[in-house]
Order: sequence, then structure tokens, then C-alpha cells
Amino acid sequence: MRNIPAFTPVQAVQPVRPPHCARLGLWAGQALIWLSLSTAAAWAEQAPALSTGSWRLSNETWQLPHAETMGMIGGNVLLQVHPHLKLGVGSYGAVRGQRGGFITLGLAAEGRWPLDPDWALEAGAFVGGGGGRGGATLAGGGLMLRSHLGLSYELRSWGHPSARLSLGYSQVDFPSGVIRSRQPYMAYEYDFSSPLLPGWQRTAETGTASALDAPVRAQAFSLTARHYRIAAGVVQDDGAAQHPTMELLGAQWIAQLDERRYLRLHAEGAMGGRSTGYMQILVGGGYRWPLGSGRAIKLQAAAGPAGGGKVDTGGGLLIEAGVALEQPLSRQFSIEMGLSRLQAPSRSFKTDAIDLKLTHRFGIPSVSAHAANMKAWDSRALRLRTINQRYSGASPDWRTLPDLAVDNLGIALDHFVGDAGQDRRWFLTGQGLAAHTGKAGAYMTGLFGAGIQQDWGARWFTELEGLIGAAGGGGLATGNGFVLQTNASAGYRLNPQLSLLASAGRMSAPRGTFRADVIGLGLAWQFTGLAQR
Repeated sequence: MRNIPAFTPVQAVQPVRPPHCARLGLWAGQALIWLSLSTAAAWAEQAPALSTGSWRLSNETWQLPHAETMGMIGGNVLLQVHPHLKLGVGSYGAVRGQRGGFITLGLAAEGRWPLDPDWALEAGAFVGGGGGRGGATLAGGGLMLRSHLGLSYELRSWGHPSARLSLGYSQVDFPSGVIRSRQPYMAYEYDFSSPLLPGWQRTAETGTASALDAPVRAQAFSLTARHYRIAAGVVQDDGAAQHPTMELLGAQWIAQLDERRYLRLHAEGAMGGRSTGYMQILVGGGYRWPLGSGRAIKLQAAAGPAGGGKVDTGGGLLIEAGVALEQPLSRQFSIEMGLSRLQAPSRSFKTDAIDLKLTHRFGIPSVSAHAANMKAWDSRALRLRTINQRYSGASPDWRTLPDLAVDNLGIALDHFVGDAGQDRRWFLTGQGLAAHTGKAGAYMTGLFGAGIQQDWGARWFTELEGLIGAAGGGGLATGNGFVLQTNASAGYRLNPQLSLLASAGRMSAPRGTFRADVIGLGLAWQFTGLAQR
């Protein structure tokens, strides 16, 4: 059996703050994000069609009680909403130490102020939820607050005009747990440009005076299902034998670098087997070898944080290599079947995987501010929601821990189908949430589904949505991790960009005893993206 500190309440009596500190920290973090979004919406009314953003990867080592350390990788996607402000989403996951599966999800804000052409001062904040291996005491309810201050250097003199390196100091706090850590960090940030328009607009309403059509940047989004056949001899993190199979559900995003090379981001959670709460977030790349008639062989590799569900990933780093066959179904859709091998270098976990992916391929303009005819592209009505949901038990044994309500913080990305201006519109949605109160640190859920929105005048609207996905951790009795959720919402449009939503629903685990009533409050940002016709 692995000798992992349990962090019992007796060991954790050092600097534990009263419970109201967690609520104050959450309110402060949400106030920061909501204020920033309001500022962004006001600025968006005069915003150009071209929006810029950045991908940010960071590395730091947190100090835990009893002289233990945990190496963390952070990934943020940030959108420029003001000359000195970016907003977005982020995740932090363990890849070194002995806490594999410690993963958080949340909202991020970052400011940058140039000092000269190359150097700039940066400062940022993150509020989210999550946790993992180490029990409820380590992360408490799961609320994570992080701030950082540092210097960034533009890499243009190194031949990378859209990238920068950063060094600085960060502070991490789990107000209801025992993690209070201050440490140096290093980050790499890469800028991108994408045409995003405020509110929902028809293509005919957009456009520039340029006669040049923008070149295409090929993208792909996939719904993924995996079956793991775990190698003999693999044990759980408590030394017991690992169950030989696991099923996972997730999503993948691909950005094509050229006709053959691509980057990929892949996130999945367990929804079958006996490893409820297992999650992995992998980042990597691949090479696509065309075979003719749209078919292709794909060779790919990735790495990232993984763990939970007693899966023995050690410090959390998981490495993947695989091959896949892509078969087109239509101009925009394809199906992909693959074989891959995954292994945790620091522990016993290794598995072969059979993959099945349903992929939607599309192109977005690769533009400069004056080199795109937006009328040559189709508009896509999109919406980003920040959500806070509370679970209240609807069955006596919905939790294995004390019967406390659980609050979750997360995001949803919605794609509306149909022309702008319709009173009734269908939408597709993907959602991710993590616990931040209720002694449920380590609970996470990823959901996919569809819904319908009905307008009742210019400002009021209602929605219904049905969701399916994976969930686990935090003492919630979700069985093998497979969950269903239905929600009904009422919304009010503050302006063409921002809406408030209140929701009520029910979530259940068909193969577990988890049943919960769900109430939620969200802030939504409506915007228009452009895609190839």
C-alpha cells in the first residue's frame, strides 16, 4: 500500500480559518469575474470584428503540510476584452509528487501593462473548484483561489512574435482546506486571433470593405468514447487489484497547423467500470496521413494530468501514444476509430485503449484586422455561461459523506442552431463543473446535451435542456460515474451581449444512489463566431 498522508483533522489544525472565509473568498472571486465580464460587454459594443486571445501554460510547485510538495501544470484560454485585460477559463492539475488526480477547473482574469517593447508587468486571478487524492481535508469544499504577479518577455527577437515567457510569484489558497502555498512560477503564452462579434448577428450584417477572403484555419470538435483494457498486475493507489476495464466519455478539440500536422486537447472522465471520479486532461499533437477519398491515418501523442478513482497514476502525469483511422461521413462529419497506449511513468497504471470519435470539422478565418471579407463566412450564434449550481439530496444515500448541500462552479459553451431573430431555437451544449463547498472537494462533472430556448418578448426567455455525462469524487454516490441531468431555466437579457439565468433541475446516477435537486444561477455572454460555408 502507498504511504500517502491522510491529512486527518488532527494533523490539519494549523492555520484553519473559520468557514465564513471560504464564502467571502468565493464572493470576492465571483465579483471579480462578473465585474470583468460587465466591463468586457461594455467594451464589446465598440469592439472590432477581430478578437485576440492567448493559450497559457504554467508550471509551479505547491507546498503542502508535512513538507510535501505537489507539481502543478496550469492551462488557461484567455480572450482579450480590453487593451489591458483578458478573461477566460482555466484548469490546474498535478503531474509531480504523489497526488495524481488533483485537478481543478475555474475562471481566470489577467492584466498586462507594458514597461517597454519587450517587457511587461502581469497580474492575474483565478477562482475555481476541485481537488483530488488526499481526502476532503486537503481541499476542503474544493474552493481554490489563486493570484499571481510577474514579468513577461516578448519572444519576437527569438523568431516568435506571438509568444512570451513569464516569471513571477503566485499564491494559492483553499479557504476551507489546508493548502496555503506561495511559490515561483514559469509560464509560456501564445497569442491567437479569431473574429468574434458582440451579440448574435447574421452574416449579412457583418463585413469589411476588403475584397480579400480570409484563409481558413481548420478546426475539429469530437465527442469521444473510450474502452480501457488495463494491463495485468496494475494496482490501485491503496495496493488492491485494479479492475481490468474502464469506460470513459469526453471531448476533443483539434487545431490544424497545416494540411498534416495538428494540435489536440482531450478531456475525459470515467463513466463505466469501478474507478468513479477518474479524470484525464491531455495535450499533444499528431500527424495526419491522407489515404484518398477523405480517409486518413493519424499518428498522435499527448501528455497531461490524470487520476482519481483510486487509479494509481502516482504524481499524476499520464503519457499517451496511438494511431487512428478517420473515415468521412459527409463534408463536415467523420468517424474515427483508434488504438492507443497510456502509461503513468511514476506508477503501475498502464492500459490499452480502443477509441471511437464522432468529429465535426469546420474552418474559421485566419485574419488580420483589414484582410477579411466577413460576408464570405457563415455566422454561428455562440454563448459562454459561467454557472454556480447547488446540489441538494433527493435520496437518503445520495452521499457517502455527511448530508451537506454541494455548490459547484463551472462553465458551459452553447452553439445555437438556426438564424438569429427566431423566437425558438435549439442549441447544443458542453459543460464542466467542480465542487467548491459542502466538503466535496474532488467532485467534478463533464456533461453534453441539447436544449431549446423560447423567447417571451425582447428580454425574457425560457430554456429546457437534457444532459448526459460523467461525474464522480467528493463522496457523491454516482456509481460507475454515468449521470443524467435535466434543467429548466428562466433568463433575462441585460443587453445584446449579457444575460442572467436562473435554473432548477434534477441530476441522477442510473447505476448509483445519487439523486439531487439542482438550482443554479448563471451569467451568459452571447457572441457570434464565423465558420467556413
